[in-house]
Amino acid sequence: MSRLTGWWKNRSSAAKVELYTRWSFHFFMAIEALVLLAALGTAPGPVAAVLVLPVLAHPVLCGVLSSRALDWVLGHRERPARQTAATAALTVVIVAALLALQSAGQTGEENATPMIVVNTVAFATGALSLALAKVRHMVLLPLAAAVLAGLPAGAVRPPAEAAGYAAGVFLTSLLLTFTCAFSAWLLKTVYELDRARELQAQLAVAEERLRFGRDLHDVMGRNLAVIALKSELAVQLARRERPEAVDQMIEVQRIARESQREVRDVVRGYREADLAVELEGARGVLAAAGMDCRVEVEAGRVLRPEVQSALGWVVREATTNVLRHGDARSCVIRLTVPAEGAAGAASEDGALTLDVENDGAPGAPAGPPGSGLAGLRERLAALDGTLEAGPLGDGRFRLRARIPGRQLRGLEVRA
Repeated sequence: MSRLTGWWKNRSSAAKVELYTRWSFHFFMAIEALVLLAALGTAPGPVAAVLVLPVLAHPVLCGVLSSRALDWVLGHRERPARQTAATAALTVVIVAALLALQSAGQTGEENATPMIVVNTVAFATGALSLALAKVRHMVLLPLAAAVLAGLPAGAVRPPAEAAGYAAGVFLTSLLLTFTCAFSAWLLKTVYELDRARELQAQLAVAEERLRFGRDLHDVMGRNLAVIALKSELAVQLARRERPEAVDQMIEVQRIARESQREVRDVVRGYREADLAVELEGARGVLAAAGMDCRVEVEAGRVLRPEVQSALGWVVREATTNVLRHGDARSCVIRLTVPAEGAAGAASEDGALTLDVENDGAPGAPAGPPGSGLAGLRERLAALDGTLEAGPLGDGRFRLRARIPGRQLRGLEVRA
């Protein structure tokens, strides 16, 4: 069953909307073909034989135009000018031929011709609206379709019947034009939002890199300049055989060691993660992505810095995976702290557990496993902790980090 539904689950939200939109237009094509065949069934045999090919070719051409026009809307190809012209021309030919045959009394039942004309023109305007770039042109399209059907009908039919043609074509064309144009706009907007979310993530990474580079520059820039200056001074003093050269090199050595310490401090601050900040950040990021994120944390304890840092990185990586993989609608982050022993410390058997569980997990991995989980396991291994990640069934996925109770003896208890 997972293989049968994987082609849908493994798609992104934007790809699902595109697939739904395209198949909706294919469904329109099938509806038009069935309606036209039903109407042709009431016409005399020779007339039906002559019209069956162009009438059946029309929904196929509308389907091709819809598909090519959607590619153009998404920027995958140029505007389908030839398909647009062919669809409009075939529509005009079918309408003119039907009205001519009706005026000659060759179309059989009176209801057959209006049904074919209205459906042919309406579905054509829906497909043609996808190939238009401006809204005002889309608005004028149903009016043009009504004129196309009304004027020829007025030449061969009574005025009341011609007005009925025009009104029926206008209303159905307006409905299909609005439906198709709105669907194309919605699909384009979904893809733009998807690209905006990816761009936002890339900008966040770039901003963090700039911050790290700026901090590193602030730390090292001045110290390296001083080291270069004092080294040059020491060289000059050494050439003159002055004993002060040794003092300058000792000062260079001191500054170099101080720079090394400051760089370690910068890197440590960059690599450490605060659990409370990461939990709140995960809630905000997932909520902004349209997910229902619930954070459940046992209050009243302050974890040791190294434990907080390790769990903070687990929350950060899990949040990234939820956003990047699958199509989650809900996520639960649950932190369970073991009960205290009699002496006020965590029990040996109890373990701190952090669960990140979400739905919408893909049925199969989207690609080879990355290094994120391996890095988390290395961080947790320093605390004798473990990391488990895998599907739970029903499209749910859970990442669980466990730290044994003996590593939590440094817990402080708030009043």
